[in-house]
Amino acid sequence: MELFGIVRPCTHRLTDHLKTQWMAHLCGLCLALRADHGQFARVVTNYDGLIVSVLTEAQTGVTDSGRRTAGPCPLRAMRTAPVARGEGARLAAAVSLVLASAKVRDHVADRDGLLARRPVAAAARRVARSWDRAGARAGTAVGFDTAVLVDAVDRQTGIEALAGPGTPLLVVTEPTETATAAAFAHTALLAGRPANAEPLAEAGRLFGRLAHLLDAVEDQAADAEAGAWNPLTATGTSREEARRLADDALHGIRLALEDAEFADGKLVHRLLAHELRVSVDRAFGTTTCSHAAGGAPAHAHGQVPGNPYAPNGPVPGNPYAPGPGGPAGPGGPWNPGPGGGGGGFGPLPPGPPRRNRRGLIAGCAVWAGLACTCQMCCGSYEDPWSRERKDGLCQQCDCGNCCDGCDCCSNCCSCGGEDGGGCCDGCDCNCDCGC
Repeated sequence: MELFGIVRPCTHRLTDHLKTQWMAHLCGLCLALRADHGQFARVVTNYDGLIVSVLTEAQTGVTDSGRRTAGPCPLRAMRTAPVARGEGARLAAAVSLVLASAKVRDHVADRDGLLARRPVAAAARRVARSWDRAGARAGTAVGFDTAVLVDAVDRQTGIEALAGPGTPLLVVTEPTETATAAAFAHTALLAGRPANAEPLAEAGRLFGRLAHLLDAVEDQAADAEAGAWNPLTATGTSREEARRLADDALHGIRLALEDAEFADGKLVHRLLAHELRVSVDRAFGTTTCSHAAGGAPAHAHGQVPGNPYAPNGPVPGNPYAPGPGGPAGPGGPWNPGPGGGGGGFGPLPPGPPRRNRRGLIAGCAVWAGLACTCQMCCGSYEDPWSRERKDGLCQQCDCGNCCDGCDCCSNCCSCGGEDGGGCCDGCDCNCDCGC
């Protein structure tokens, strides 16, 4: 199953409640694709299409009919789980199929990898056409005409062919904006909240703009090397201008969400107000953490003055710096002097006893089992050879549990009270902003 999209939340930044909701929508989309379109359709599961399901449920609230218990799955370490079902998941499936079709067509047009070979490209086109038809059927079932999505994909090719230096970048992003606006607005109709259609269409339009911009920014270097078309390069748009447009879109999405009414908008707010900001920072290689350990302000582009853990080199007096006096220096706790003297910590503890280690063949057998059940990606597991406990790749991140700079309300990073904390640090509080 390939997961693509710009909103890829780290589980360490989600409360347990929001993490459960997020996984319910992710699994619900995957199972909706399987139920309506077969096992192979599950490969189009993607994070951005998932937003449609989240938006629908945020307006209706979680209901008994909107959840079911799914059986064991390798991607959940063979555990059962509550998953989302209903019209929101089916609309997300329709959107995901058309998105995937567009992605395949784009790769075929760029002659990426094996798609440069005609037989492979022809097969990929047939798959894309089948996904278009499947998406149309799924859309019709929930009253959504996917023709607007297909039309946007078709118009995109013509617009890119005519674009050149001086062409406004927003001309190139318009088809994507139109498609996502239609999908977001339809969630209001599914949820029985027609008044939300206009603000959600605006949020969708700006979300589509961001999706196009971030894809262009992340692929610009690779496109230049491969000689592929890139909107920033073709129109002569600087990364600074692209960042300005991205920041404007982020602000516009937050304003649009404020104009919509939700039964439970916490997950929507987390994804579209916070995680989108993280996605933008990731694409442009910046950070926006609004607070650091000890209350020191974090800087977006550089180190914090006096930070002993600064990445740009040791600060004078840093007890953890390498060299004399540091842990690795002479007499340091990690480099004891003669007789084991040093900083007082003693030598590093020995590694796992060799008698507990598995042999080569046994370790390979265990590794194959872990890989086939996806525990190496999505769960905690025991190293096949050393038996050390490790977290899967999906559990690893460098977010540090810090707030990502919510500026939409004053409660986001202070709702923990005098003891600190705040909803960005893991409590499941009821901030007005819906964190």
